[in-house]
Amino acid sequence: MPGSNPRFLEKAQTLPADAVFLDLEDSVAPAAKPEARKNIVAALREGDWSGKVRTVRVNDLTTMWTYRDVIEVVEGAGEFLDGIILPKVQDSTEVVWLDTLLTQIEKTMGYEVGRIGIEAQIENARGLVNVDAIAGSSKRLETLVFGPADFMASINMRTLVVGEQPPGYTEGDAYHYILMRMLMAARTHDLQVIDGPYLQIKDVEGYRRIARRAAALGFDGKWVLHPLQVEAANEVFSPAQEDYDHAELILEAYEYYTTVERRGAVMLGDEMIDEASRKMALVVAAKGRAAGLRRTTTFTP
Repeated sequence: MPGSNPRFLEKAQTLPADAVFLDLEDSVAPAAKPEARKNIVAALREGDWSGKVRTVRVNDLTTMWTYRDVIEVVEGAGEFLDGIILPKVQDSTEVVWLDTLLTQIEKTMGYEVGRIGIEAQIENARGLVNVDAIAGSSKRLETLVFGPADFMASINMRTLVVGEQPPGYTEGDAYHYILMRMLMAARTHDLQVIDGPYLQIKDVEGYRRIARRAAALGFDGKWVLHPLQVEAANEVFSPAQEDYDHAELILEAYEYYTTVERRGAVMLGDEMIDEASRKMALVVAAKGRAAGLRRTTTFTP
């Protein structure tokens, strides 16, 4: 939500989203940025953000606004803030800079040192090439986020529709390498990885289609820019009831067979399950539980 629009900041508190980021970067005009900082501090301090992760996206380090963004927001509302999103990250030193500044502010203000997390947005070729070093640059780092629009511009991709396949590219998926590269870096360092926005905000089916691509690879979520996209995101990144039931069944069956019957690889119906099956089932079951799903099947030895 743009920090320059107090009405939007209020609306964000009511949406069924897991996390909300209040923006000081691209959605805020240069002349409006100082006032947007004040709006965000007030919204964080006075709003009801129950159950939501609260983050603020500051401007990138090539601009003159970043240091004031961090200082004013964190000094003003650090105790109500969960994380800072740093956009257009190109090098690990940028994350280290933000980590250092956050530590200085926390010590000065008497906040718990290290509690405020960092999300790094990868938005150009240099950032992707350096993504491994970026992912391992700070203990505060929690998430890598793909920024498709700026990334497409940075590599001269020949399309004006963010996230869609460029005209003429008929073999495979033009974004597969980018997404997989970020996924490997994130998982290597136990980070979340989030797909970026889909700008055609009224094309909810288009959003679902692009979101399914990231979800299928293993991404943890996708940004939404409009309330219409929230339900689609929650649907796509939650497992189907059938898959959730199956995952819980695998976990229960494997626990029984390995502890009661003391066997490793066993059969569950026509399916062989083992320790690898358990690990895969844990992922699906955790997502289902987080989405509030309830089991509709039980295991019988």
